[in-house]
Amino acid sequence: MVLAPDLDPQSAVPLYRQLYGYIVDLLRSGKIPRGEKLPATRELAGMLGLNRATVAAAYELLETEGLISSHVGRGSFVTGGSPAGLTPLDWRALLAPSAGAPPSALRVRISFAASRPAERLFPLAEVQAACGEVMAQPDLPAILQLGSPSGYEPLRRRLLDDGCASGTVGAADGLMITSGCQQALDLLGRVLLKPGDAVVVEDPVYPGLKNLFAAMGARLVGVPAGEAGMDVEALGHALAAAPARLVVATSNFQNPTGGTLPLAARREMVRAVAAAGAVLVENDIYGELRYMGAALPSLKELDEGGNVVLLRSFSKVAFPGLRVGWVAGPAPLVERLTEAKQLADLHTDQLSQALLLRFLESGRLAAHVACAVAAGAARLAATLEGCRRYLPEDTRFTRPQGGMNVWVELPAPLDTAELLPRAEREGVAYLPGKYFAVARPAAGALRLSFAGLEPERIREGLAILGEIFSLEMERTRGARGQPAPAIV
Repeated sequence: MVLAPDLDPQSAVPLYRQLYGYIVDLLRSGKIPRGEKLPATRELAGMLGLNRATVAAAYELLETEGLISSHVGRGSFVTGGSPAGLTPLDWRALLAPSAGAPPSALRVRISFAASRPAERLFPLAEVQAACGEVMAQPDLPAILQLGSPSGYEPLRRRLLDDGCASGTVGAADGLMITSGCQQALDLLGRVLLKPGDAVVVEDPVYPGLKNLFAAMGARLVGVPAGEAGMDVEALGHALAAAPARLVVATSNFQNPTGGTLPLAARREMVRAVAAAGAVLVENDIYGELRYMGAALPSLKELDEGGNVVLLRSFSKVAFPGLRVGWVAGPAPLVERLTEAKQLADLHTDQLSQALLLRFLESGRLAAHVACAVAAGAARLAATLEGCRRYLPEDTRFTRPQGGMNVWVELPAPLDTAELLPRAEREGVAYLPGKYFAVARPAAGALRLSFAGLEPERIREGLAILGEIFSLEMERTRGARGQPAPAIV
């Protein structure tokens, strides 16, 4: 059997997943029939010039999905795929290539990969009580009916009133409810962008944002971001170099760095984007998860010219599964977004919105957020302690004041994408930095999403990662003839 995959070491997709996808295509096309024996991992690694661990990780994923079966002493045999003589429709050829997705974790016990709240903190009894109260409301038939594409009106009115009181919604603004922040970004792209338009984003940035605008044909301009959020001086240079349609920035606890824009930088960003004639989109879905320090005014509050659009969501502070977010901005824009939303889904889920409104009005949401903030503070502290204690010397990492993520940069020449399969085999997952990169390489970086893990699990996971990274550093230094540090 001859296997000749076209693997790209520079791709955002790890080599083991590229190899996996190549073999899956062969199995499903019938080019490798059921019962066929695959080359041994060592043999295939030699044929392709890969690390044996890379091939082993691809085989493990194939076996997890029931496509092959491995037997000690006998080898790996095809058990899935297409029967001989049957040619299925080639869906991969029919569909345009996707922007790529982060790898799925294999058999992990400790996952730093997902930036989401901890299920164990969900107040299930309180949610059940709120559900019962909503079901007993006299307007339940209207809640279960098709509603306004702007959202469940009582919740929309509450958000408008709260926004007016806080200064995030002005007299000339409108507000609509969306299926999370991601739908808001999608609608903004549909309404405001044409293929080839420039969108300025943070670098590194949340992959869902990057992939969304890239799929729309936008030209992404990455501006460095760190502990102080997007570099405002670099933003000014980018805006001066070429016109941009949108600037998307995170004001509090940016994903993935955890960075927060200082007040002076916020003022300068609002001024610079307005002067450039661009729309400033403030993504503020983590702002309520502040564990220390004083809250700062939002970019929307500092905007006096009507150039800022604010995105917020209940997904990080309450329940992601309910998919309730909102967008506040100039009324003409919100009206156009509402039209685009109606074309996409007619209206959003009013039952989820009614439940969240009841949870909010009853005081249960405030109590839950207080619990989440206390737990988040402990988990962030455990993450920073684990980074200091276990990761290799010369590792750099951010120290956010809130949110769900810490950004780690390992010393060269460590490559976090190449080391991920090894970590997964030890039961730990994370997202490599390459998934967040726009223009700046991030081979040695990774994101640690800590909010969903208990502190003891965080420390255990970082101890495992620290050992893997330190041993690899020792190996690479030894291979270069340099003295290796003692592992303690």
